[in-house]
Amino acid sequence: MREPAGLSIIPVEGLPEFSPGDDLAGAIADAAPWLADGDVVVVTSKAVSKVEGRLVPVPPGADREALRLRAVEDEAVRVVARRGPLAIVQTRQGWVVAAAGIDASNVGQDALVLLPEDADASAHRLRERLRALLGVDAAVVVSDTFGRTWREGLTDVAVGSAGIPALVDHRGAVDAFGNRLETTRVALVDELAAAADLVKGKLSGVPVAVVRGLAVERPEPDPGTRPLVRLPQDDLFPYGSRDLVRSRAPGTGLVPRAGEVAAVAEAFRVASAALPEFPVVLRHGGQGDGVVDVHLSDAPTLTSALNLGALLGAVIVQLHADGWTTRWEPVGTPGGSSLVGRLWLGTPPS
Repeated sequence: MREPAGLSIIPVEGLPEFSPGDDLAGAIADAAPWLADGDVVVVTSKAVSKVEGRLVPVPPGADREALRLRAVEDEAVRVVARRGPLAIVQTRQGWVVAAAGIDASNVGQDALVLLPEDADASAHRLRERLRALLGVDAAVVVSDTFGRTWREGLTDVAVGSAGIPALVDHRGAVDAFGNRLETTRVALVDELAAAADLVKGKLSGVPVAVVRGLAVERPEPDPGTRPLVRLPQDDLFPYGSRDLVRSRAPGTGLVPRAGEVAAVAEAFRVASAALPEFPVVLRHGGQGDGVVDVHLSDAPTLTSALNLGALLGAVIVQLHADGWTTRWEPVGTPGGSSLVGRLWLGTPPS
């Protein structure tokens, strides 16, 4: 009886412990001379980072945890949420991940491992080098371990790819029941990264696996994993509920003033990134220091009132994260006045 068709996931065993400058592609070619056209080589990001020197040295006697926390801040472009030492951040590569993807496991006590600087470029170089060494047309996925929002447990996802589409777009297709698909896009490289981890594992010391039997078209041009990064305008949850910190690229349209008004203006600029169409005008309240009048630039409506409530919640969290104390005082709007409330600030602790 003929064996059913399907996928095979093959661990690449016998690989060495990698160090900066090592030939990763050469080691894979030596350990897996059986690679064939159409295979997908899934490599853990840690191996890529090690050979590329993406390491933070930990000198003898140094506080490794303090260095790790400092590295998280250095690698982050935006902090989404924080609870104690745990920070969910956005990296410069665009990934939203705990601790900026910095790893302290499966590495000596004298180092920490950062994510690759550009894992798509790393995947492309590895793919071309395998082609030169073995004469095969194989795709490459660079994987890392991420948590999932609202789900316990970890899984591997792709942080770099070459020679394979990151997303398979089914929008516009019709299913077997005649329903047109409106939103379905499959994160193919994430599925491959998770599947490969079934044979790589976290403790087995196998950093590379090969997925065989998957028929995919080579993308031209090849965008790598960029299509997986969710754009800000599509993000319904751009800020965490426990902590909100200022963006490094604030929006325009609010003019900061001296003292407390500047702090409020900065907080509104950050929070309004989630509602870029929502118009707010800030004015010194004339009630003394620490009072800012909040106006709507258009006539208040039920929708704007609901949006203002969400916006104020984010603003207050932002201000409290910076050490301010606040009190919101809603103001009626007789005769269509644009004034909707006053925000009172206490001086932050020195």
